[in-house]
Amino acid sequence: MTARVVVADDQSVVREGIVMLLGLLPDIEVVGAARDGEEAVALVAELAPDVVLMDLRMPRCDGVEATRRIRTGHPGTQVVVLTTYADDDSLFAALQAGARGYLTKDARGEEIVKAVADVLSGQAGLAPSVQRRLLEHVTAPPAVPAPAELPDGVTAREAEVLTLVAEGLSNKEIAERLHIGAATVKTHINNLFAKTGVRDRAQAVRYAYQRGFIPPPGTNIT
Repeated sequence: MTARVVVADDQSVVREGIVMLLGLLPDIEVVGAARDGEEAVALVAELAPDVVLMDLRMPRCDGVEATRRIRTGHPGTQVVVLTTYADDDSLFAALQAGARGYLTKDARGEEIVKAVADVLSGQAGLAPSVQRRLLEHVTAPPAVPAPAELPDGVTAREAEVLTLVAEGLSNKEIAERLHIGAATVKTHINNLFAKTGVRDRAQAVRYAYQRGFIPPPGTNIT
């Protein structure tokens, strides 16, 4: 069966390249191309494709939100993420939104065909590196627990980064521990500083102790 596919990517050169590649692959017919998530949702409503190949970082409506809207409003259309980013935040957000496949843009043509076929048959169309990351996440020892209700709008991922900062890890070491990019770690730390009002890592450590993210060594810090 030929799969009817919509491609969503905000970069015109990349989008046109993907469309051209898909045109050479067996059992795939490109029926539309979208410049952002809003267009992707509209094309799905109009064309009812079998699969959307979805980029994540797009203007107006990003790939995660577009995936959520497509899977909610058009459950007959599956979503395979095709993105540059393979960090945890992107991966888990996309899967939680309803994506059934996740590939990076260095995927070969046959990997795309397989992912499309997999999601249409009810399986997960995941790149091998993504499968390994999910396995590592499932089998990894639990992180130091943060408070049940996180203060100051701190997210669960930011709390995890904060505990590692308090352990004395560098940005590079945190990135390696969490299997995310160093730039992503820096973004989380900047967000933490803005939300908590701390100015440096020393104050961040103090904040972590005071708010119960990690138990203080010996006596409480006041």
